Amino acid sequence: MFDARLRPLINPPLNAAGRRLAAWGIGADAVTLAGMFAGLAAAAAIADGLYATGLALILLNRLLDGLDGAVARATGLTDFGGYLDIVADFVFYVAVPVGFAVATPHNSFAALLLVGSFALTGTSFLAYATLAAKRGVETAAHGRKSFFYSTGLAEGAETIACFVLMCLMPQHFLPIAAIYAALCLITVVQRSVTAWRMFR
Repeated sequence: MFDARLRPLINPPLNAAGRRLAAWGIGADAVTLAGMFAGLAAAAAIADGLYATGLALILLNRLLDGLDGAVARATGLTDFGGYLDIVADFVFYVAVPVGFAVATPHNSFAALLLVGSFALTGTSFLAYATLAAKRGVETAAHGRKSFFYSTGLAEGAETIACFVLMCLMPQHFLPIAAIYAALCLITVVQRSVTAWRMFR
């Protein structure tokens, strides 16, 4: 919901940093992989009950996720880079709830519900992008991307806000996860209605 509105604020400093990394010979794919491993480390820290460390690693993951696109824009977007980016994102999105489930087995059902809602959100997102590419539909709302990014109630910024709240208030994981899973499901319905209107 807020991703497109945040882009004009965060893209200029990210693009400047991306150009510098590119000048140092650091490739976008390497940044993507570094971000994915930071996300996995965040999940491991959370699983061990180290929520502050997990939070720091989540923020590092998001910084690197922004920087990989900036490096790619400086050196040239590639189809594989777009593929790797979305895979790394969903590795991160799945790993963090699993970390909370491992930390507190009582969280397992809510974590499973959240991961399931992420799977449905990701499916609707990628299916929409596939059909948009087939129809030649494009958007610049989320900046230059390898494929179409459809908007929705639950996007990247909202997911990070959810994870931050979970790390700050792990004792409230259950209601936070349940509420955000509901928002994800609303997003799936919202995106499906938009797809029905556009692609039928």
